[in-house]
Amino acid sequence: MSNKNKEAAPGDGIRSLRTSNVFRLVNFELYTKPNIVIMGLGLVALGGCLGYIAYMRQKYEDLGYYGAIKDDGSEEFVKKKSKWDS
Repeated sequence: MSNKNKEAAPGDGIRSLRTSNVFRLVNFELYTKPNIVIMGLGLVALGGCLGYIAYMRQKYEDLGYYGAIKDDGSEEFVKKKSKWDS
C-alpha cells in the first residue's frame, strides 16, 4: 500500500499532505505519534527545574534577600537593610 495513491480524508491531518523529505526531517515532531512515557519524563524534568528555582528563591529570601527591580527593568537580589543599621 502506498500513501501516494490514497486520497486525503478528513481527520488525517498534516500526515496526508505531500511534502519533501527535508520538511519531514526538520519538522519531525509533526509526523510522529505522541509518546506518553517521553512526555511524562519531560513533565517530571520541567517540574524538577521549576521546583529547584522556587527552592533557590525561597532560600535567598530566608537569608534576608529580596528581589529588587533596577532602573533598567532587571531583577537583583539585595540584602534587607534596617534604618537602625548604620
